[in-house]
Amino acid sequence: MEEKKKLSDDFTRGSIAGKLIKFMIPILGALILQAMYGAVDLLIVGKFGTNEGISAVATGSNIVNLVTFIITGLTMGVTVLISRYLGEENSKKIGKVIGGAICFFTVFAVVMMVILLTFAPVFSSLLNAPEEAYDLTVTYVRICGGGIIFVVAYNVISGIFRGLGNSRLPLIFVAIACVVNILGDLVFVAVFHMNVAGAALATILAQAVSVVLSWIIIRRQNLPFSVSRSDIRFQREILLFLRMGVPIALQDMLTNISFLILCAIINNMGLEASSGYGIAQKVVSFIMLVPSSLMQSMSAFVGQNVGAGKEHRARKAMYTGMGLGVAIGAVIFYMAFFFGEIPSRLFTSNPEFVARSAEYLRGFSPEAILTCIVFSYIGFFNGHGNTLPVMLQGITASFFVRVPLSYLFSLKEGATLVDIGLAVPLASVYGIIFFTICYGFHIKKGKKAQIAEIEDE
Repeated sequence: MEEKKKLSDDFTRGSIAGKLIKFMIPILGALILQAMYGAVDLLIVGKFGTNEGISAVATGSNIVNLVTFIITGLTMGVTVLISRYLGEENSKKIGKVIGGAICFFTVFAVVMMVILLTFAPVFSSLLNAPEEAYDLTVTYVRICGGGIIFVVAYNVISGIFRGLGNSRLPLIFVAIACVVNILGDLVFVAVFHMNVAGAALATILAQAVSVVLSWIIIRRQNLPFSVSRSDIRFQREILLFLRMGVPIALQDMLTNISFLILCAIINNMGLEASSGYGIAQKVVSFIMLVPSSLMQSMSAFVGQNVGAGKEHRARKAMYTGMGLGVAIGAVIFYMAFFFGEIPSRLFTSNPEFVARSAEYLRGFSPEAILTCIVFSYIGFFNGHGNTLPVMLQGITASFFVRVPLSYLFSLKEGATLVDIGLAVPLASVYGIIFFTICYGFHIKKGKKAQIAEIEDE
């Protein structure tokens, strides 16, 4: 029994900051390695491919990332539900959650594959992919779409272990994938000169190898739950994790659609702006790793404590996460604002592309601080299974703030990517105000529930 418990962590006791950081570091490491997929693709295509290939990978990866974020949002429901059952010490229901997840996500992967293979040209046109990069963009999306089942499998496996409080195994899985992806990019793009197609093939091959090896590793572990054949069916637990996951996935989808609209707006500014923005987005993907790892950690941490009836500890975890995130975000803000051209040069030697990338990063840089507060709030509400505020904030921030401001700033005479990048942190300012109001209602509701319990007694 003790050996089994080593694979999961107890967040309901001990130092909040210590346990949060310990859990967060492997998640951050996994996200860093995961972000390297797209970054390495762009970097190697930039060095050994074509200028059109840079734009194609940048635009195509935006489309694929949209699907990935939907998958991540849905698996967050699995993570939170497992955390809740772990806090309740109800291991039998954990097996049912995993069995239901296997059935649901198998069907989901097939549907996503058909959509990406069929509508890749439509998606590329909607994003105003530059004419010279259009065919390459379609190729990238179709190859990644053909292997989307491995992306789904990886995210489901990682979501299960994060729900158990184990962030170490997902780090191992993604490390395997990252090594394979780098080797694949070098072979397919640098050696065989397959350009964009080679980058896409390397990405899917990496995910496939990661899933196979992670399955072998899992089978050798002593897990704190069991999954029987009778658990692998369409059942009630699917509805429970979808009730939590769908609002998160919808929020992630619409937020990323807003960034796709932003990509389309910038693509209209020409190849330099398109490629510069694509390079900046790869840098941004690394900037966003701290808040993303914070949000995932917070969801599992809060979920366990809510399941154990420790609401006060869940709130303290949120405040602790905000403090940690803002401290780290301030350093990242400084680097992105003043030295954005340095990471941009890693992806291309074209000085115009580098200049456009640094422009966007200057406008975007305050987001490194603000989003840590927003994502801490998101993790707190996700951990409670209260995902409606998360969805509402994501939709309103995207379509009432970020997209309208981006469009208005692009119409400004002499508009630069600094102006458009500034729309992102302004949307986060709105998000902080929104969640602070929601949190006030949450506290008020909790106090009313306590009073009602006392009166009943």
